[in-house]
Amino acid sequence: MADNNSEDDKKAPTKAGEGHQLGDHTMGDVFFHEHVGGEDHDHDDWFDDVPLEENPLWIQDNVHLTSVGIDIGSSGTQVIFSRIHLRRLAEELTSRYYVVSREQLYLSPVSLTPYASETAIDDDKLAEIIGQAYTDAGIDKADVDTGAVILTGEALRRENAQAISAMLSEQSGDLVCATAGHHMESMLAAYGSGAAQASLDLGQRVLNIDIGGGTTKLALLEAGKVIATAAVHIGGRLQVTEDGVIVRLDPAGRTHARRAGFEWKLGDTINPDDLDVVAAGMAKTLIAALAGKDMPDDAARLYLTDPLESLDGIAGMMFSGGVAEYVYKREERDFGDMGRRLGHAIAREIEAGNFRWPLLPAHECIRATALGASEYSVQLSGNTSYISKPGVLLPRRNLQVVQPPYESEDDVDADALAKAILNHRTIFDAEGADAEIALALRWRGPPAYERILAFAKGIRAGLADMIEAGKPIYVMLDGDVAQTLGAVLREDCGVESEILVIDGVMLMDFDFIDLGKVRVPSYTVPVTIKSLVFSEDPRGPRSVERIHHNEDEHRGHSHSHAHGHSHSHGHGHTHSHSHGHGHDHGHHHHDHGDGHSHTHDHSHGHDHSHDHGDSGKK
Repeated sequence: MADNNSEDDKKAPTKAGEGHQLGDHTMGDVFFHEHVGGEDHDHDDWFDDVPLEENPLWIQDNVHLTSVGIDIGSSGTQVIFSRIHLRRLAEELTSRYYVVSREQLYLSPVSLTPYASETAIDDDKLAEIIGQAYTDAGIDKADVDTGAVILTGEALRRENAQAISAMLSEQSGDLVCATAGHHMESMLAAYGSGAAQASLDLGQRVLNIDIGGGTTKLALLEAGKVIATAAVHIGGRLQVTEDGVIVRLDPAGRTHARRAGFEWKLGDTINPDDLDVVAAGMAKTLIAALAGKDMPDDAARLYLTDPLESLDGIAGMMFSGGVAEYVYKREERDFGDMGRRLGHAIAREIEAGNFRWPLLPAHECIRATALGASEYSVQLSGNTSYISKPGVLLPRRNLQVVQPPYESEDDVDADALAKAILNHRTIFDAEGADAEIALALRWRGPPAYERILAFAKGIRAGLADMIEAGKPIYVMLDGDVAQTLGAVLREDCGVESEILVIDGVMLMDFDFIDLGKVRVPSYTVPVTIKSLVFSEDPRGPRSVERIHHNEDEHRGHSHSHAHGHSHSHGHGHTHSHSHGHGHDHGHHHHDHGDGHSHTHDHSHGHDHSHDHGDSGKK
């Protein structure tokens, strides 16, 4: 413990209002304090009434994050707040943290997604819905550590969808990412619905069928993980009537009506029995779309992505999404759309044995995607990071992940690694000193100095232009050598740029990530992982996402993108960047050094955060 009479200790703030930095925690005195602005870290929350959990050693291994999931769908909008508990598996001598529990803090009512016109979402009314959820939950945006804004289905196709997503991301918390796309929604719905757990419990494959207002998302799960996703243009709010008059008719809704023998247009007065006919046809179309190799061409044209390649070995199917509330007979209200009729039609087809698989019990239905967004979008770095200046490097938004295909052999080849980095930067249009990238690398083998030095030399050569320009360097590792690698880059390779190296995270090409503030005393960094914004999710095979252009889309007029580069269709990929700048105390994984606990307050604008053991105050 530091000498209390030393000059350093005299400078350390010891009471509220004086402010402090990450380096002050190494002095051992700063435990009871408030944050007043300019700090470069956060603190882990404490459990105030459980002695064991007041122990900083316990707190280092246990981190709690508050997460939000905002689901803006074709028909419904909802907000869910969750509490995520991550624990470091110290018995395995690893710095990696794993999610051990999730708790729902607040579930907002499901509101109808507000539309200003056929082509635009009403952003003012939407902001009111989201703001009311925060108020009702009693949660301030400053209390949110991570999460996701998800625009899906027909909401994603509206002309101002991207601007709304970015706006909500900025307003909803420090590290809430904006993401969208059929594959991502399919994955989140499958996790949120309980299908992932069902596949783990059964030891067999499970198909999750998430039917929302505009699209049906399919996810194939095995051993608790999503292995394939797809989307079909079938939904419960493609047609909406008021007093028997059509007031909303999406292009896909027109297509389904035409398939049933009707030529509908806005303003038409229709017979309720005709709505039942169309719903029955949609249910049969869904069955046809799940026929695999025997799928008819007209059903195949309704896919918004490549179809699932294989539907073999499935033990059962689970439904989620708003329409699933009717499939499982949990809801009977009619909201003027096709949701209730489509749900009942599907239930009849299930009872008749026309689906290929048995129906599994329901878990979450309409809330599945929001739950998945709230609870399954975050990783936590290991606690052996190298962060030269936390206030400058963190927080950071929208870093493009570049993962060169390099595996470290027994003898690390610096030249080969440098070449792999440069080639991959070229492939992903990440050339030039201004590229904002997170270099993701795999580390294998023993952490011998000679190997780490060669690894560092390869990184320095592969990022030479950025280093020469004085740009910050972000390196992500899956192995536990971050602290040593960062020190070697700085001290032995002479890299003068600010350096962040974290380990314990699993990333891949096509990801974008947000990095949070260093958390004390765990000395971890929250990493929010998101798919390529407004494009296909990269976590499976390079599935193709098809963009349709007009109401005759299902007659074959579509095209595909089977690569990672984005193309503009009126909703181009724009990434905002919010860079935190604060004080510059180096971080090489410091401990408090004694058993004191501490409390504090957050006020505004801090470049750091505190981990929390419960949902207590910051």
